[in-house]
Amino acid sequence: MDGRIASYLVLPSASLPPRPVSIAPELLPFVRPEDVDLSSAAPRLVVPWIDRAFPNRQVGGTRLVLTQSTYILQKWVDALGARGRIVLSADRGELARSIPEALERRGPWALFEWRDREPDPRGDAPLRIAADLPFIPMLVRAYHSGSADERLQLCRDASLAGPDSPVAALALASACREHMDMAGARDALDRARELAPAWEAVHFEDGKFWLAYDDLERASKAFRRAADAMPTFSAAFSNLGATLGEIDRPDEALAAFRQALAHDPLGHTILNNIGVVSRELGRLDESEAALRRVVELAPAFVFGHYNLGHTLFLAGRYADALAAYEEGQRRDPVKNRRQGCRLAVVRFANGDRPGAERDLWRFAEEAPPEEREDLLLEAYEIVRALVAARRDLDPDGAFLDAIASRLA
Repeated sequence: MDGRIASYLVLPSASLPPRPVSIAPELLPFVRPEDVDLSSAAPRLVVPWIDRAFPNRQVGGTRLVLTQSTYILQKWVDALGARGRIVLSADRGELARSIPEALERRGPWALFEWRDREPDPRGDAPLRIAADLPFIPMLVRAYHSGSADERLQLCRDASLAGPDSPVAALALASACREHMDMAGARDALDRARELAPAWEAVHFEDGKFWLAYDDLERASKAFRRAADAMPTFSAAFSNLGATLGEIDRPDEALAAFRQALAHDPLGHTILNNIGVVSRELGRLDESEAALRRVVELAPAFVFGHYNLGHTLFLAGRYADALAAYEEGQRRDPVKNRRQGCRLAVVRFANGDRPGAERDLWRFAEEAPPEEREDLLLEAYEIVRALVAARRDLDPDGAFLDAIASRLA
């Protein structure tokens, strides 16, 4: 032991199977449930020190889906079925550092119960899954390495050692993309798809590949294939919703986000997207409900407050909108300029013209010329619409004229 204090996470079930499957945590991302004998009437998975399982050393946006705990854990939950049981041990302090989504109860983590003592395993010694394939230790080293160069070389070696492994091919595709070797990534993805055409992880990584090219149509189709292959794959539905939203298919986007939320009900970014798309569809009550849940779950997520303010503003609830925008600005470490200018417009809608002028000039003047023009033009159009409805807000037209003068 290394001084750790073990706690246990348990996925309950009606019965305990006679013989569990035990997997070393470092191997877990690279062992597919399809490759393990789970024929027991009530299979059980045991993973000690789960906090060691999921390295996060890649550049943001290229992280291999196999190293993301919510996907892997959901995959095993699905594979074991309703009668299955999972027992994990963890150091809670390390878990908070390496897998924060576990303590946040994101996705399948919400299914687990904390225990202070290891449940009675009963029965025979576990059936252990060892790194008996030469490429698996290479992948473990690759994705625990802090060097992208070393990761790429190890993934190439693993692919050569395991030419028939879709896991090795997928890992290589991610490492290539991290190096912006898009031709290499494409070849590896095509190889992974050839070896495992129905595997959702391949289609998910394919969607990320097309996002890098800003090909949203292809990306949406790839994420759709991933979601269809694994209906509990929250991240696939979330990415599908985001791409559909970008290609102006909001009804489909909203349906995808709702499916993502069904399997990750505490996902504040999913709720934020539901709030935004609902607003775009004119469903302001639904938008408000989603965004209020966002700020409840993640008060430090400043765009939850800003988006709530925007929805309330469109609903004509200007005082409530002001409170939401002010809370966003209070919590915002960078003081987002666009949101600051929108705060100015909300002040104006509440009859505070001096406050509106103060904030609008300050935030707009901080911006470079092209952005400043865009910010002022947006403010001008909104203020003009407000004045058309309520002349008392700017009876002499001085505020509109002042904005126009800065646009000239």
